[in-house]
Amino acid sequence: VTPFDSFSEFGMVTPGNAMKWDTIEATQNVFNYNHGDYIVDWAHTRGQTVRGHTFVWHSQLPSWLTSGTWDSATLTSILQNHIANEGGHYAGKLYAWDVVNEIFNEDGTWRSTIWYNTLGSSFVSIAFNAAHAADTGAKLYMNDYNVEGTGSKSDAYYALAQTLLAQGVPVHGMGAQAHLIVGSLPGNLSANIARFVALGLEWAYTELDIRITLPTTDALLATQASNYASITTACLSSSGCVGITVWDTSDDYSWVPSVFSGQGAALLFDANKQPKPAYKAVADVLAAATINGNFNSWYTPGGSSTTSASSTTTTTVSSTSVSSTVTSTATPIPLRGLNTLAKAKGRYFGTALDGLWSNTDTVYQALSGK
Repeated sequence: VTPFDSFSEFGMVTPGNAMKWDTIEATQNVFNYNHGDYIVDWAHTRGQTVRGHTFVWHSQLPSWLTSGTWDSATLTSILQNHIANEGGHYAGKLYAWDVVNEIFNEDGTWRSTIWYNTLGSSFVSIAFNAAHAADTGAKLYMNDYNVEGTGSKSDAYYALAQTLLAQGVPVHGMGAQAHLIVGSLPGNLSANIARFVALGLEWAYTELDIRITLPTTDALLATQASNYASITTACLSSSGCVGITVWDTSDDYSWVPSVFSGQGAALLFDANKQPKPAYKAVADVLAAATINGNFNSWYTPGGSSTTSASSTTTTTVSSTSVSSTVTSTATPIPLRGLNTLAKAKGRYFGTALDGLWSNTDTVYQALSGK
């Protein structure tokens, strides 16, 4: 699938691990931005925008932090200092930050973490206020998995968003990770987006992949394609959904096989960097949709931005926009430029990337960088 020069597949990049706490501040108050800077510079050189990921998470924390005994005042200072340094370092260079990540259990109760156990729920407002002070231009997000449809967990985020907004806390968006399973999509996708957007928040699918129990078959790939089309259609159902990011470019770089034994093939491109039926399904939805978007802060390197047409109109994309017949894996699928198609609808289409500083896979880099 070369050359890629005529296409623009990914307009947004999310560093998978390079901006997390254990990479940035492995030693207290010593900050290492080498890997994060590499990805930001790599993306900007290619005209791509970057989402920051993530300030506050319970995982991938350095041992000095998790093994310490902190009172409320000290941990607050540590959190504010980390966000001030990292957020300030990347100020003006990123579209958005995932400020808090995976803070609720599945039943909507608070997850037991160093943050909640020491600071209570106040760690959320502390983090958002610190992030806004560090970079006033960045969109600030809550982010989690299993919040794509309505339910206890998404209800908890909805209630939290209401509380934060009432308090004047600068929260701007809800990120649904969307690590999904083929044939098991949650319900009420569009309705869930709509209620967050009605609060004045953006919505984004931030880490999309749809995993298959291996081996793949044409039938499973067809279902996967339909599922990807449903997520894309849900995003296009509301002008407040600003975009979709898949959690890496091709199946050989997916996190899924290392975590979910016997599962994989979760992305739009296979291990040979060939587009799958899911790619065609996403492109078909994006190409068929007629909708004005609301992604008005498209960052370009150098700090300038362009403004896309905006509208508060909500348009439902007909399910007939995707053919019920999915192209066989034996049939070549042409590249069409997912981000180009999405941007025409006021959205972005992005990918997660990591390890580029040591990556020698030129085909992967060419695909990811277009």
